[in-house]
Amino acid sequence: MKQVLLIASLLVASLTSQADQIVNPQITDAVTPQEKGLAIAEEMKARNTGWGDSEAKMTMILRDKGGNETDRKVRVKSLEVEGDGDKSLSIFDEPRDVEGTAFLTYSHIEGNDDQWLFLPALKRVKRISSSNKSGPWMGSEFAYEDLSSFEVEKYDYKFLREDELDGEKMYVVESYPTYENSGYSKTITWVDQEHFRVHRIEFFDTKGDALKTMDVSDFKLYLDKYWRGHRQVMQNHQTGKSTIVKWSDYEFNTGLEESDFNKSSLKRAR
Repeated sequence: MKQVLLIASLLVASLTSQADQIVNPQITDAVTPQEKGLAIAEEMKARNTGWGDSEAKMTMILRDKGGNETDRKVRVKSLEVEGDGDKSLSIFDEPRDVEGTAFLTYSHIEGNDDQWLFLPALKRVKRISSSNKSGPWMGSEFAYEDLSSFEVEKYDYKFLREDELDGEKMYVVESYPTYENSGYSKTITWVDQEHFRVHRIEFFDTKGDALKTMDVSDFKLYLDKYWRGHRQVMQNHQTGKSTIVKWSDYEFNTGLEESDFNKSSLKRAR
């Protein structure tokens, strides 16, 4: 299970309120590991529903095996869509070689997502094919499919165990993509039991080998309801590369509309 980056997802957030003190009976009453895993996923989604639209900034730090770093500055706009997955638009401001690059994602509840990339040097919009969703996004350790919003229906689930991570009680859930052309055979997600925030995701490649781990931290609360992790670290165990994402300047209900996420407007995204 993932968060849209990036990608903003999300990413990686959940709703808090009086409901935080209530344990979902579907979780406690689940009989099989599959039923409990699904109930946890549904609660995660429910806790991060209703935020409408948002804008944020992120600094993406690409680090190679030798420790050399490259920084990128990105603005991310996101929109909830009733009855379907979220839409997101990422606009690169720095460095100069990627300035003006824009990436648009239409996440869907079922099937493959739609994604487009505008490359200013070529002055054209490129559609990302469903067979390329496992490829690296803008040179980072995030794949294109990591940029989509989390949709419960696109996975099968299995509850593994309860555990602790950094002193917090966690549910540990295994997820299996049901959509075509995923680069992952499964993911293992660590979700805190109090707020249902994602703290860690372990990714396994199509051969079943450990591929990447993403850790999320520095959570902050917005609108008295929504948590956002302000630091994400994606470590690629097979290449030794990593990507650090630092989020800032979150704003909600800024008035974004469907027309702000039209693929024809990618060329003039600012």
